[in-house]
Amino acid sequence: MSTDDLLAALQPVLAAFRDLDVPHFVGGSLASSTHGVARASIDVDIIAELEPAHVRRFVAALGDAYYADESRIQTAVQRRGSFNLIHLATMFKVDVFVSRQRAFDRSSFARAGHERLDSDPEAAAVPLASAEDVLLAKLEWYRRGGEVSERQWTDVLGILRVGQATLDFSYLNQWAAVLGVADLLQRAIAETT
Repeated sequence: MSTDDLLAALQPVLAAFRDLDVPHFVGGSLASSTHGVARASIDVDIIAELEPAHVRRFVAALGDAYYADESRIQTAVQRRGSFNLIHLATMFKVDVFVSRQRAFDRSSFARAGHERLDSDPEAAAVPLASAEDVLLAKLEWYRRGGEVSERQWTDVLGILRVGQATLDFSYLNQWAAVLGVADLLQRAIAETT
């Protein structure tokens, strides 16, 4: 999947969130590849503070360019779960995770920055989760998945290796304890030092 396809699928979704004033940022493997070691992915994850009142306008903003099931989106928003969109021109999948509005989630929104995903200086910057928040979210997913996902663990190690000199370890330790993944963080640090 090319960067052009990824941006073609991603930019309209980000624009719809912006137009609706829905706070959002890109996370998942795209963010971990940006902050760590790049890996191929066939989807992109967005975390958004989508509310039930936004759903109809959000789906309308995407138009016919996406497969977007309004009733599934509404259910996901009400349950604070996730849903996916398929960009029909590229068949690229965009997974949207509705913020659970935990303290960690609010912190992640406050710390998200903007980065270009393309080397083109004219390319628009996208809201992107911080390296620390991506790492913590990956550890949380790894734990929830029974600690068997080699991809999640490799992403964590990549972020630690690349960001060793710049990561905020105080922040990582604080939130890892809150999220119940402090042991995993220490194990990952040990594997990368």
